[in-house]
Amino acid sequence: MTGYSQDRLCREIIDGCSEAVIFSDREGIIRLWNNGAEKLFGFSREEAIGQSLDIIIPDKLRGRHWDGYHRVMGTGETRYATELLTAPALCKDGRRLSTEFSMVLVRDDDGTVQGAAAVIRDVTVRWEREKTLKERLAVLETRGVQATSA
Repeated sequence: MTGYSQDRLCREIIDGCSEAVIFSDREGIIRLWNNGAEKLFGFSREEAIGQSLDIIIPDKLRGRHWDGYHRVMGTGETRYATELLTAPALCKDGRRLSTEFSMVLVRDDDGTVQGAAAVIRDVTVRWEREKTLKERLAVLETRGVQATSA
């Protein structure tokens, strides 16, 4: 492909991706925040870069998040490189989202983990639909049990 360096190609793919693509360093400081992240979370690139991931992590989940994050940075291993992680997230306006994401550990030339990139999508609508279906199913099962015992 003429006219495209590898760097430019990567930059255009990341910036053009409709899903959020972020990178945070070993300490959990945001170093990359694409247009999809701006749309999903409501923070501009300028507001997000240099901030802790805490800006998108609900308060009550931060302890568990940081335990896992530091373990991954220390061991260099995560199952979420091949599996999707589902977790709630926060928007700038305080709304909660249901998100799903995969991770890529970024290493230096010596193989030391320098941070983690994530590709994040909003699955709130699907999560709410599944929750409603489960609630309806529970009601129907309860009715079925009541009908058979009557």
